[in-house]
Amino acid sequence: MRVLVMPTSKYGGTAEIGRAIAKTLREEGIDVDVSQPENLFDVSIYDGFILGSAIYIGKWLKRASRFVELHSEELKAKPTWLFSSGPLGPANPEQPIRPDVVEQLVQLTGAREHRILAGRLELDRLSPKERFIAQWVGAEEGDHRDWDEIEQWSRDIAAQLKPPSTM
Repeated sequence: MRVLVMPTSKYGGTAEIGRAIAKTLREEGIDVDVSQPENLFDVSIYDGFILGSAIYIGKWLKRASRFVELHSEELKAKPTWLFSSGPLGPANPEQPIRPDVVEQLVQLTGAREHRILAGRLELDRLSPKERFIAQWVGAEEGDHRDWDEIEQWSRDIAAQLKPPSTM
């Protein structure tokens, strides 16, 4: 069983989530590659996919969305999970990604699940436009990622990927 974990990140927070997912899957005995969409051309070697993207203005990053569009048929044919990472905190909406975007991503991939995971927001790393939008929507600066949730979700995925044991 070989799985691709593809966390599309702009400032590194989502990439860290992807590496944590991959680490847990490896602990569960699954062969994992971690890569960015621009480095992938042939996805036929994979038996499953976990694709994620940082959320900006209610959407996935363009290169992640393009990857999904380009490889839709291959993704639909194999077990696929999606995650979106946003700087969720107490003052932020429970649904930081537009529902129509999620619906389209799930439709294109046949994903078993889409999970929203809290992210990390460092205002000083953002462009002036991004900083203005983050402040306008009330995004809370800081690292809001729940590593226990990420690990448990990864173990749940691993359990679904492993063949049933025979007694």
